[in-house]
Amino acid sequence: MSVAGENVTDKMSTLLIKRTMAKKLPYPPLNSTQQTVKPKDIMSKHKNKNRTGRFAQEEQEEKTAAQSPENEETAKAETPEKEAEEPASKAEETPGDLLAKEKEKVEEEKRKYVYLMAEFDNYRRRVSQEKLDLIDTASKGVINDLLPVVDNFERALKSLGESEASESAKTGTELIYKQLCDVLKKKGVTEIEAMGKELDTDEHEAVAQIPAPEEDLKGKVVDVIQKGYKLNGKVIRFAKVVIGI
Repeated sequence: MSVAGENVTDKMSTLLIKRTMAKKLPYPPLNSTQQTVKPKDIMSKHKNKNRTGRFAQEEQEEKTAAQSPENEETAKAETPEKEAEEPASKAEETPGDLLAKEKEKVEEEKRKYVYLMAEFDNYRRRVSQEKLDLIDTASKGVINDLLPVVDNFERALKSLGESEASESAKTGTELIYKQLCDVLKKKGVTEIEAMGKELDTDEHEAVAQIPAPEEDLKGKVVDVIQKGYKLNGKVIRFAKVVIGI
């Protein structure tokens, strides 16, 4: 075969290869300056187009619904009703009504103020009375402990009077007893009178009943077993008495 024939054969085979490769490629061959396009980029572009189209379609539907005759009639019907309600509410609240409301508020505040002042006044009186009572009865416990000592002094004086004790012993005991009674009186202690008095349950405690020696003593105190005492007008010990019947 000659050289010319070989060249023709080579050209034919080269053309056949190029055609075969062109049929197999899904996309046209790229130039050196073009970039390759990946399948993922193509799918994302299609999705974005679909989204944009859907949003545009929804906006168009909303505009159409807003411009429909039914919505226009509803809006027109609601507007006069609102305009009618506003003047009606304004017409109801006249200056006289506002003044009456303010007067009611002032009266309510006055009532609260008067009630508060009355409560405070009662509290102040109660606290003052409690302080006075506390001062008057602060020594109640000590005085209650001294009362049995007074009782023993009285028994001692009675015993000395019936015995043959010296006059100096009797006089000394009487002086001590009198001094103790004077101190108790200065502190506000007073003796409860019971002998010959009618029974008073606020001051007396009946422990026994006996036949009255006289007709006038029926229902009255005929004997005192233990004396009673008050501290600043309050009973700190009841008088234990015997009642005649």
